Amino acid sequence: MTPERIARLRSVLDRRQPDLVVITDFVNKQRNLSAIVRNCDAVGIQHLHAVIGEEDYTAFRGTAMGSHDWVSVHRYRTPDEAFSEVSRAGCQLVAAHLDAAAVDYREIDYTRPTAIVLGAERRGVSAAALDRVDHCVNIPMVGMVASYNVAVAAGIILAEAQRQRAAAGLYDRCQLDEHTYQRLFFEWGHPAVRDYCKARGLAYPPLDAEGEIDGPSRWYAQVREGKAPREES
Repeated sequence: MTPERIARLRSVLDRRQPDLVVITDFVNKQRNLSAIVRNCDAVGIQHLHAVIGEEDYTAFRGTAMGSHDWVSVHRYRTPDEAFSEVSRAGCQLVAAHLDAAAVDYREIDYTRPTAIVLGAERRGVSAAALDRVDHCVNIPMVGMVASYNVAVAAGIILAEAQRQRAAAGLYDRCQLDEHTYQRLFFEWGHPAVRDYCKARGLAYPPLDAEGEIDGPSRWYAQVREGKAPREES
């Protein structure tokens, strides 16, 4: 990798916000999902939890602009599965959902560990998900239409979360733990080797100071001989 590439990857990783996540609640239009993934990457979100039931999830590259390479998308069959995952991380659950108790989206403190919940455009957030959320928010509108497209709404709310977090200095220090940081740096910098290792259950080879595989010939020889370290289960 070039020094410029290394600097870019590290700059992005240094600003990732592991305690800010998005949950999509049966947002099954793939173009919307891909646009939301792109929004996540833009504000430093690493994890999107997609409740999609039995539907297949296929990235629309034209909309996501390659963001699927940078954001980890986790798929679930039910909202409870996704909510249980983020609840273990201590996140407040904030649903973009218009009801009597909803507050202006700018009133929420997004500097806290937060999961933003987005529902399908016609149905909104499901009843099962609403039973779990801590806050409902709305985006004030002055036109004839009742709501924004879900991907647009996601961008508006996430922009406010980014503004608050930037003001609090949360982008000024690295938030990722060392293991996650190094894993993502390898996966982003060496996607072909990442895929090769994952397909064969191999541990990633070490990198040198320049971000390249340390002793690639030696490592490939170990792979051919079946002596390369295996991925820990």
